Amino acid sequence: MRRLALLVCLLVAGCGSADPASTWVDATGTPSAGTVTATPPVSPSPTKPAVAFTAGNPKGTAPVPAEAKAVDTRKPDRVIGTGTAASCTSEAVVAAVAKGGVITFACGPDPVTITMKSTAKVRNTSARVVLDGGGLVTLSGGGKRRILYQNTCDKSLVWTTSHCNDQSSPQLTVQNLTFADGNSTGDTTEGGGGGAIFVRGGRVKVVNAKFVRNKCDSTGPDLGGAALRVLDQYQDKPVYIVSSTFGGATGQGGVCSNGGALSSIGVSWVVLNSLLTHNRAIGKGANPARAGTPGGGSGGAIYTDGDRFTVTIAGSIVQDNRAAEGGGAVFFVSNDRTGTMTIDHSTLRRNPSDGFETYPGIFFLGAKPPTVIGPKPAH
Repeated sequence: MRRLALLVCLLVAGCGSADPASTWVDATGTPSAGTVTATPPVSPSPTKPAVAFTAGNPKGTAPVPAEAKAVDTRKPDRVIGTGTAASCTSEAVVAAVAKGGVITFACGPDPVTITMKSTAKVRNTSARVVLDGGGLVTLSGGGKRRILYQNTCDKSLVWTTSHCNDQSSPQLTVQNLTFADGNSTGDTTEGGGGGAIFVRGGRVKVVNAKFVRNKCDSTGPDLGGAALRVLDQYQDKPVYIVSSTFGGATGQGGVCSNGGALSSIGVSWVVLNSLLTHNRAIGKGANPARAGTPGGGSGGAIYTDGDRFTVTIAGSIVQDNRAAEGGGAVFFVSNDRTGTMTIDHSTLRRNPSDGFETYPGIFFLGAKPPTVIGPKPAH
């Protein structure tokens, strides 16, 4: 029986507000399975960071739908760490992600960086995986490896259905967390890309997170996403990016052949109240690659390709990104010209396209010109 992703309120004590935190669950309304371990000493609630952790565009006012909001993690399935920085290790992260469920961290009261010795991989038997860093945790690839990987079509992570391109789970959420120095260069799995996070299948959303200094291959006509690369989502539902930062300052942005921040094929995006700056697409030759070139160089911040898909950017700032070819801010190509794009009360400016563009900072081929509400994209 086909499973459907449903949105429910976690009915716990004190969850009587009109706008409860959200979670994704399976068709039975049951959160993902997992044994709740004896709870070690925990840092303050991950939903209320103990230190200032501001991501995204704080002035953004785009409404956030219930399914795009942060997951309530006050009752985690497992906790990484026992209250000290030393107890929060790469091995613990890898093990927790493999087991799935709602995962929080207890690494002490101060910010901590966990340098990953290997990539954390989501098992396809997990209904959901929620990683909540409480605003204190940075997961680092150390400039050597991808940080997080989910792929429903990867048999090494358990083959769960005959329709791996369109299955409801795992449902991955990353929130209140920083991803730094991820690097997928040389990894050709599913065509490459996804310097910090790679996702194929199920669902993924990003809430109140930061991505800095991530990388993927510097050439290639269609790979990308220094921060996040997504292929396939259940029932073509969108990837939500909410109140998150990609880059944010000089030298902090992502770098890849295409899509210095985000990249996808045939996937829809909803980017809300977020900040995408100082990201670069550095490939050469575009897509398809011009003769004598390796291809790439499009979508300084966002690279999207495929047939029917949509991109919505609302309440966000996209500026100071750059593309060696097309779309200093956004590259959008709907091959069958059915895709649409909406820019709603967002700022797009200073996103040079060294090769080509159809609007300032944008290369667009779709069903109709982008719908712009509020300020127009500017040079």
